[in-house]
Amino acid sequence: MPLRTVIATRYVTPLREGGSLPAIVEADDAGTWVLKFRGAGQGAKVLVAEAIAGGLARACGLPLPEIVRVELDAELARTEPDPEIQDLIRASAGLNLALDYLPGAVTFDPVAWQPEAGLASRIVWFDALVGNVDRTPRNTNMMVWHRRLWLIDHGATLVFHHGWDDPVEQATRPFAAIRDHVLLPFATMIDAVDADMAARLPRATLEQILDDVPDVWLREGAGPAEPEERRRAYVEHLARRLAAPRAFAEEAARAHRAAV
Repeated sequence: MPLRTVIATRYVTPLREGGSLPAIVEADDAGTWVLKFRGAGQGAKVLVAEAIAGGLARACGLPLPEIVRVELDAELARTEPDPEIQDLIRASAGLNLALDYLPGAVTFDPVAWQPEAGLASRIVWFDALVGNVDRTPRNTNMMVWHRRLWLIDHGATLVFHHGWDDPVEQATRPFAAIRDHVLLPFATMIDAVDADMAARLPRATLEQILDDVPDVWLREGAGPAEPEERRRAYVEHLARRLAAPRAFAEEAARAHRAAV
């Protein structure tokens, strides 16, 4: 399903963690959302990574909160006493991105809660695909909510797009940082899930995911000049990465064997 667009109606409170300075906001759909600001940190690249990685995760059947595009009016800054927040809201006027707020969710702790091998293997495979450096014991970026594991915060994925240094060539590289993944000890089935996970991401699905990324986000920062050129570049990178044999999956399986 394509991403919905909602309109932010109230800034509730900041979440002073992470480089993207997220915040809890309310929207016109009566929902409460964790908003990622386009005007914060690394700008629109974070939102692009969130949208693409989120779309890939959904296509792979992985659990993550709903992602929406959020229209933010600069007028909301007038009700905020903090000058830093005022500046952030004004700099982010227009389309931003948010994840569904999970009230009462707790940060995943591998000592207190251990996922089954199939789910752990699929998450490790997915994070190796998108090059996620933020799923470590120090920063798990997973929540437990209603006795289920939920994936959050994929802004640090697809790091090639910060420099656009031959993304197709980079697609064939393994992801050595997977050895630091918090779920690696539980991921006993990476080889077994590899073919099924790749089959969930045909080129048509990749194109649909990229079609959902707004042009305004794709115009910011380094990269091809036109949004459609960037979409094609992302699709080519991911399609090449998903072609067998998949070096990232082989590296993840080797890392698991070394870890145990």
